[in-house]
Amino acid sequence: MSEPTLEPAVCVVLHDVAGSTLAACDRLIEAVAAVAPLPLTLLAVPRHHGRPPSPALEQWLEAGHARGDELALHGWTHLDEGEPHGPLDRLRRRVYTRGEGEFWALDRDEATARLAAGRAWFAQHGWPLHGFVAPAWLLGDEAREAVRAQGFEYTSTLRHIELLPGGERITSQSLVYSTSSAWRRQASIAWARAVSASQASNPVLRLELHPRDADAPGVRRSWQRVLEAALRRRSACTVEALTRRWRSAHGARPPARLRAG
Repeated sequence: MSEPTLEPAVCVVLHDVAGSTLAACDRLIEAVAAVAPLPLTLLAVPRHHGRPPSPALEQWLEAGHARGDELALHGWTHLDEGEPHGPLDRLRRRVYTRGEGEFWALDRDEATARLAAGRAWFAQHGWPLHGFVAPAWLLGDEAREAVRAQGFEYTSTLRHIELLPGGERITSQSLVYSTSSAWRRQASIAWARAVSASQASNPVLRLELHPRDADAPGVRRSWQRVLEAALRRRSACTVEALTRRWRSAHGARPPARLRAG
């Protein structure tokens, strides 16, 4: 018996949506719309670097929800305040992620508290919540247990979308850019070409963008070309819609939903 197949899809995911990034997020969404109008998955950070959510952020997210975008939880503060343990951990947490891998070293109780607070914020506004994506895709073992116990339907890593609670994986290497310096931008553009080529036969392409990815012309042109090419043979959908399709094809059900708050 053959394995069920998915219709080729592209998911465009916007990271780090917060009060301080809204202007850059608007520029990015305009750049996406210049290619085609399509649904986005918006990764919202309720208290980005400790700042409380502003009315402007909440109104912005409400508008995104109203136009059909998916809202997902992207940590609580997006800030790793713990102490690294050894050189490799320091490299991962202070250099690679620049101190933003919030959920890498949290114990289960602290992770649960932050997740519950995020769920309550979504519930306060009546926003459906299906997915949790850890900042920098760094999710430690205890935090992963907390995510699974909180009733989320999916999480994701750099290379997979993980369905919960069972942990089934949809393989999809994220196509992501780094824009903080000229050499990083050039390396990202070359890396994006390689990832795009490697994922050509994969049913799922994930284009994971950050707010400043529309501000560097070379980077913007790069991902717009990738998106244009993808849309010639793929349909655009949110990550939640993709996981729904996968479950339907495989006869699987999402986890029982928990009440937030």
